Amino acid sequence: MTIRELRDDAEVRAACGDDDLPVWAAQGLRGGARAWALGGAVVAAGPGVSRRDRLGVWGEPADAVELVRYALAELGPSYRPFGERELMRQVTAKLEVLRESGTFSWMSLPVLDGPAGDGVGWLAPEAESEVAALLAVAAPDSYAVPGLAGVRRWAGLRVGGELAAVAADAWSAPSVGLLAGVATRAALRGRGLADRVCRWASRELLAGHGRAALMVDDANVAAVTVYERIGYRRRRVLAARVAG
Repeated sequence: MTIRELRDDAEVRAACGDDDLPVWAAQGLRGGARAWALGGAVVAAGPGVSRRDRLGVWGEPADAVELVRYALAELGPSYRPFGERELMRQVTAKLEVLRESGTFSWMSLPVLDGPAGDGVGWLAPEAESEVAALLAVAAPDSYAVPGLAGVRRWAGLRVGGELAAVAADAWSAPSVGLLAGVATRAALRGRGLADRVCRWASRELLAGHGRAALMVDDANVAAVTVYERIGYRRRRVLAARVAG
């Protein structure tokens, strides 16, 4: 079998059975993104996606090993492979250059039932200073922040005129909208505000891209609970990096 470079979003989707993780990483093959297929595996490289040069890995482990090896030789050591944990553990075990760097969850939303989230809307650009101030206190480790490349827009909910909760449309691919930058003002937690903002933003992402996805730390149990209540389906994933 020969490694085949994929040339457009449709080819990526067909090669991986339309799995949203590699489809998202491929970013529609825009902005320098590339993707390859070999046998029963696909890897998709998105530069500067969610603050990393990411390499989404999918499929049969033996083929995935060869694709990751090839992609890293083509692209360089800044790319961080990630995919389902068992797959990535097999890939890192076969490639001495790789080290496991962290685990988290990838969550997907193909359809959304229930209320849309009253009182939420896309914020005007002038509100980004408020978003930044809220994130600095409520979610200082957020990958998505106003003004960062790939962070497209912010959904927000106000309580008493004060910005209370936010979520971003960030690093979305043509057929996978990504939810990021979720935060709620500490004094207002426990009122279901994050649920309302995420539900509304997720519905918008579904309307614009056909499905939604997000990444979340496994330790953030409260967030995972909110996302699962909305309807997101969870997959535990593992990221790796090139040693040194």
